[in-house]
Amino acid sequence: MNDPNASSSTTTSSSSTFTIVAICAGVLVLGMIAGAGLWMTAAMTVALVVAGGAYLSSEWSENVVAVRQDGLPSIDEAPTNDDPESGDLAVRIGSKIPITVAVTNRGKLPVAWVLAEDLLPRLTATENEESDSASELYRAAPLTIDGPRLQVLSLWPGQTKYLRYTIHCRRRGYYQIGPTVLETGDPVGMYRRFRLGTRPVFVTVLPKIELLSTFEIGSRRPIGEIRIRANIMPDPTRLRGIRQWQIGDPMRSVHWAATARTGTLHSKIYEPSSVIGSTLILDMHVDTNPDRHEPFRTDLAITAAASIAAALHDAGEPFGLATNGRDAADRVREEGFRGDHRVSDPFRQRSSAGEAAKMSVTNDRLRPVIISVERGPVHLQAMIRTLARLERTDGLTLAEFLIESESRLSNETTLLVILQQAPPETIGALVGLARRGWAVSVIMNSLDLNEYTSVAGPLMAENIQVSHLSDERSILDVCRQQMMRS
Repeated sequence: MNDPNASSSTTTSSSSTFTIVAICAGVLVLGMIAGAGLWMTAAMTVALVVAGGAYLSSEWSENVVAVRQDGLPSIDEAPTNDDPESGDLAVRIGSKIPITVAVTNRGKLPVAWVLAEDLLPRLTATENEESDSASELYRAAPLTIDGPRLQVLSLWPGQTKYLRYTIHCRRRGYYQIGPTVLETGDPVGMYRRFRLGTRPVFVTVLPKIELLSTFEIGSRRPIGEIRIRANIMPDPTRLRGIRQWQIGDPMRSVHWAATARTGTLHSKIYEPSSVIGSTLILDMHVDTNPDRHEPFRTDLAITAAASIAAALHDAGEPFGLATNGRDAADRVREEGFRGDHRVSDPFRQRSSAGEAAKMSVTNDRLRPVIISVERGPVHLQAMIRTLARLERTDGLTLAEFLIESESRLSNETTLLVILQQAPPETIGALVGLARRGWAVSVIMNSLDLNEYTSVAGPLMAENIQVSHLSDERSILDVCRQQMMRS
């Protein structure tokens, strides 16, 4: 993770250096003209201090390097670098990640001081930081650290010192650990230089998965794999019996062998069936996922989706994902990591480096995140990691998203929509899908029973099943309701 080519720059601009040198030269000339030896001595001293400070700060900055030596555990206690979209590491909630950064002086001169800091995301707290309540800590600190991530070090030639601390992952998400910023300067403080010692590590904290014993979601499709109790559409591959032909029976359903044998028209009777599986649709728009409910309600929706996907996988059923949220890994890939930071203000140099190295918080996204309907453990792993990285967005609303992505959704599975709020345009979009033949089911992610009933009423009037997701304990109840819908 070492970046030997990382740029370094001084906090005093070249114009400031030129000004100091010009003043010293002017004092020296005046001293020579006036015959004042004290002026000449002062000018020479200042010139030597400026030159020596510039040389020392440059040497210290170029010769101090940082190397990340993390024993980073993954889900199987091994690094997971084979999936670039998942970052460098994937861990579960509650995991502790040991971080070690070695800072070494490779030069021949001792370094009086170097400030080494491993940057972490905002809202990271220390383990001993107290909060007024557990909910506040949960809201404010997705990561907590134990140990110093910032130290001022002095190094002899060839000496190595370490930054050691532990990160405790408390919530699902996609987090940038690092980069390590090294800052040093001359002994009198006239020059300050910095560089990026290591590049960042991206950690994916996977959501919780509630284990379910059975789960079944039936889609009202004409040909399928399982039998349903509601006689919605017949499956021509499943012959249940024959009966006498009635007015309105299509000619293709006539059982010609029985008709020839009895001399009376008979029709085939088919068993109704359904295609199993589900396409999970998550609403992640900021307007319908308000800040006052965050991050609990969004994380609850992610947990429910991950649990349903795991249950469908265990049952050997197909599943997919579609959401208007933002994939944090995709955002980082598009916006990139800026490793060269040069500013003219000496008091903002280090803070500007840190701000530029942080993950951007821009959250407008117009391209949906869609994972096609498939089966298998690899598909489940990709879906769980995508769910872990999802963030709220200012882009498409759920109604706009359904219109935009309808042609890309699987019409052979149930559309299982998880949302917090349903404005009239969202209800209209869901009703429109149901009337066009889609199998639609809704999970209302709300603690307020009044909000649930206000949304459930118009949807149930259109025969759309609505379940209430109030907390983690209700995930199992929601799944049982979805099992019984057919």
